[in-house]
Amino acid sequence: MVQTIESVNGIINGFVWGPVMLALLVGTGILLTVMAGFPQITKLGTIMKSTVGSLFGQDAHKKDEASISPYQAVATALASTVGTGNITGVATAIVAGGPGAVFWMWISALFGTMTKFAEVTLAVKFRQKNEKGEWVGGPMYYMENGLNMKWLGVIFACFATLASFGIGNMTQANSIAAALQQTLHIDPKITGAIIMVIVAVVILGGIKRIAQVTEKLVPVMGVIYVALGVITIVMNAGKLPAAFAVIFQGAFNPSAVAGGVLGYTIMNAIRFGFARGVFSNEAGLGSAPIAHAASSTDNPVKQGMWGAFEVIFDTFIICTITALVVVMSGLWGPEGAGLDGAALSIAAFQNSVGIFGAAGVTIGTVLFALSTLLGWSYYGEKSIEYLFKGSSIVGGVKLGYKIVFILLTFVGSIGGLKLIWDIADTLNGLMAIPNLIALILLSGTVTKLVKEYFREQKKA
Repeated sequence: MVQTIESVNGIINGFVWGPVMLALLVGTGILLTVMAGFPQITKLGTIMKSTVGSLFGQDAHKKDEASISPYQAVATALASTVGTGNITGVATAIVAGGPGAVFWMWISALFGTMTKFAEVTLAVKFRQKNEKGEWVGGPMYYMENGLNMKWLGVIFACFATLASFGIGNMTQANSIAAALQQTLHIDPKITGAIIMVIVAVVILGGIKRIAQVTEKLVPVMGVIYVALGVITIVMNAGKLPAAFAVIFQGAFNPSAVAGGVLGYTIMNAIRFGFARGVFSNEAGLGSAPIAHAASSTDNPVKQGMWGAFEVIFDTFIICTITALVVVMSGLWGPEGAGLDGAALSIAAFQNSVGIFGAAGVTIGTVLFALSTLLGWSYYGEKSIEYLFKGSSIVGGVKLGYKIVFILLTFVGSIGGLKLIWDIADTLNGLMAIPNLIALILLSGTVTKLVKEYFREQKKA
């Protein structure tokens, strides 16, 4: 049975992460970037000022009964975005595609910054109120309300629901269990049972409770991991130039990095760099806009800048820290044979700063993965709500979804790493396809909104 699943998934995965899909993914980001005038570069100062710089102001924390605050929206989205992809995903990308995969992860993020900017902007532009008076939105709504293509929205919502069980559930639970087993020798079954209880308590309380938890969890986990990473890199600063050299050499001549022993290819470096980059920052997937649409913000572009910040924080800071520590350790090659995922990241940090490194990565993995579980449960629930909106059974179906989601955290905890990640990659790709099509068709709308906003800002 497992072999059949692997075979079928391999065929689908080969298509959704083949050359056509990679071209569509990066091409969409390039198209949006060029049309909007490279705002993720030319307006970077404004983006940072409007996001990080606004955290101590009232606008970032304004909310009402029908919405959550702009900060809570980005915290929920970041909780989902900054997950095991930043620790486990980066490590698996380096093992599968070589250090060069890190370079391609950066390239995908450069254009992915604009992709997510556009997604969030459109989600707020075309959102609507549900029967409870709450703001709801996301790709399925801008497909229906912006393109008049409800059928495409239905396809996206179906894939998003399925993806929530992979990227947002089993891979996260698996990484928590693997990290705790590696460091503290805790039985994955015990870990799975504990995760089930925690997730159940939070997600049964709805978006308000999820937002209340994530707005406190995200800053704590971010500070802990960044501090640990910076300390580790500074302590091994002498290896930093060589690490960058290996990353750039591996991007264009992968086989030379390990003397041809590990059989790396440029296509693998690109494929795993892009795939794990998207898994980590979720640019192009259409997931994060679902959380942003629930914000109390009064301007689509203002919230869109939070989307751009997500990719910057996720990939250029968190993922880069993990990548540099793993590459500097040398454990990604023959020296660390058998190490992969969270185990490789933990070993890399431990190799550099001892038991404190192992403990820090374990804590980071647990917090990152747990936060992602919470955020993605909301994405799946809203996708279900879209599919059954107007139906008398929508409440029962949503409750059923939550129960299945909770139970699958246990399955993920005791499942095999490779198959779970392969399935998650496939579901990510399938989810991204309808969203990227919609972004291309609505690129003119995005360009108009962005240029109008910055033109008004210039006048002010």
